[in-house]
Amino acid sequence: MSRSRPLRRTLVLGGALALAAAAPASAALPIADPAPSTLPPSTGAPFAATAFPKTAAPKNPHMAASPFSNLHNDTWMTDAYNIGGPLGANLQATSGAAPAALCGSLTFDSAGRIVTVCPSIAQPITARVIDPQTLDVKASYVLGGPNPAGPTAFQNFTGGGYFFLDQQDRIWSATKASHLIVLAQRNDGTKLVKVADYDLTGALKGDERVTSALPDFAGRIWFVSKKSGKVGILDPKTKKISVLRTGEEIENSFAVDRDAVYIVSDKKMYRFSARGGRPHVDWSVTYKNSGIHKPSQVDAGSGTTPTIMSGGYVAITDNADPMNVVVYRTAKALKKGVKRTVCEVPVFGKGASATENSLIGSGRALFVENNYGYQDPFGANSGALTTAGFARVDVAANGKSCKKVWTSTDVQAPTVVPKLSTKSGLIYTYERLPAPAGEQPYFWTAIDARTGKTAWKRYAGSGLSFNNNYAGIALGPDGSAYLGVIGGIARLRDGS
Repeated sequence: MSRSRPLRRTLVLGGALALAAAAPASAALPIADPAPSTLPPSTGAPFAATAFPKTAAPKNPHMAASPFSNLHNDTWMTDAYNIGGPLGANLQATSGAAPAALCGSLTFDSAGRIVTVCPSIAQPITARVIDPQTLDVKASYVLGGPNPAGPTAFQNFTGGGYFFLDQQDRIWSATKASHLIVLAQRNDGTKLVKVADYDLTGALKGDERVTSALPDFAGRIWFVSKKSGKVGILDPKTKKISVLRTGEEIENSFAVDRDAVYIVSDKKMYRFSARGGRPHVDWSVTYKNSGIHKPSQVDAGSGTTPTIMSGGYVAITDNADPMNVVVYRTAKALKKGVKRTVCEVPVFGKGASATENSLIGSGRALFVENNYGYQDPFGANSGALTTAGFARVDVAANGKSCKKVWTSTDVQAPTVVPKLSTKSGLIYTYERLPAPAGEQPYFWTAIDARTGKTAWKRYAGSGLSFNNNYAGIALGPDGSAYLGVIGGIARLRDGS
């Protein structure tokens, strides 16, 4: 597909944004969809909720209540909710246009407001508070300049792509200038103010940038850098910083348990703990790697943030061909004869398997999405379709093996971080479907977590403005599903 169509839609969106600026604050205008898809707007039928085993992630005392504290919901990075989501009854797909920037991580404060950080290629990186009903931007705070230009700018998640909300509803976000900024809300969420600023430049040299920062259960702030793969600990009270350099690239976030932190680089899986206030490697394992930088991947390595599971396991995907779901035992030391790796289960096809999104984990089940084939949304191949695929892998009850329970080839999800509602029993994802020439339609899609069958699909919109480009779905306290897209925020809820 040529570039003319997405660019034209961007111009239309710009006009909509100009109108939105003049509209009443209580009503954000919808994202413009000047050429709606000719595909059916809805397929499937309402789903009868079938509860799935709940996630058992503990509450991190230094983060907002689970599952609303960060992109991956909780401290174990399960991407699972023990609350309900849309079931498919009279589905209402709406949206709110906002200044062009992709709000990739959506969290919710104690009042139910959306709190987010929105990186951009063209606009300043901005923190926002958004009304979950009207999708109006209530408050904003500029954190720094836009992502640097270049062929991989659309895959640059540093400087706010990952952030977390703490127990006081405050935003902790890294900036492109290697600072960790803390923002607090004022005046009922209509104002954001900076209340702390931690300078990390002494630990990060040159063009090193923070990928993610998260608190452990003692309140220390761990952070990782993309280039050189530095793992650091900041003591917020003393501002002392200790760093360990892996010499590998770390482009994902990480998982935090009560006594350890789990980090994956482009080469290895690590368990870290704090020893004397410094990061210490408890164990590391080199995972299988084809060395291929597959389309959709940020680098030739794992594309997953580690997911901690009940029973003493942590899981990632590797970069083999085909890709494997890999499960490790978390224990610092293992009994004689017990292997660190529980299983390596291949998913999807050779030459067509890759993911850049964390595994969903709940009970003994893991869910993985295929993103193989995604292209730069602003490039010449922006209309390229991805390879279909979604799969479930379960760890055996005895912890000695794993098995693939089902594989679906009915879902084409380019880059979204999917989510599971254990209350509804549905996995929520976001598809770019094949359509007549010139169309780029995006659909909300729900999958039965038990069987892998598609429950329903609902049209969201077409074109560049509705591309989520690696952003994650979030379920709100009201049961709606939300997603940051290039044109603003999309919302899906059951109708009356």
